[in-house]
Amino acid sequence: MFKTLLLVLAVGVAAVLVYAALKPKSFALSRSSVIAAPADRVFALINDLQGFNSWNPFAKQDPELKIQYEAVTSGKGAAYTWVGKKAGVGRMEIADSVPVQRVTMKLDFSKPMEAHNTVNFTLEPQGANTRVSWAMSGPANYAHNLMTTFFSMDKMVGGQFEAGLASLKVLAEKAT
Repeated sequence: MFKTLLLVLAVGVAAVLVYAALKPKSFALSRSSVIAAPADRVFALINDLQGFNSWNPFAKQDPELKIQYEAVTSGKGAAYTWVGKKAGVGRMEIADSVPVQRVTMKLDFSKPMEAHNTVNFTLEPQGANTRVSWAMSGPANYAHNLMTTFFSMDKMVGGQFEAGLASLKVLAEKAT
């Protein structure tokens, strides 16, 4: 009986490990929201990293977060590093910026796990409103795939994106 139980357990663990190994080698997720504000106002809150961190849910969730902005804080080349208990350690840099259309960021984590992702904010004017899409993509290594076998990255990170877009909406619409 004990040997059978061990065999079933070993087969189960092996199945999970094989499943994780066969998962896609990249990931992508996104959320979007319509904000009752012009695209230039919304763009300014994304393209300026200090403005970005006024609504960024990942910065807001860690009360001990320490952010160090580099010399340039807005537009292409703007960057900051962070260290925090919940947020880990990393760096974000604006890789591309097209006024009132798009901001692309390089997101690099060094702790708790190394990861190198791309973040895209796309703005689509819709009359007096702006549709904002927040997307993230990147490689999915074996550790990532093993973790996401048990936890939904789309729900965890997607939920943060939804919260961030809601905060962005409040800030952008308040300025109206």
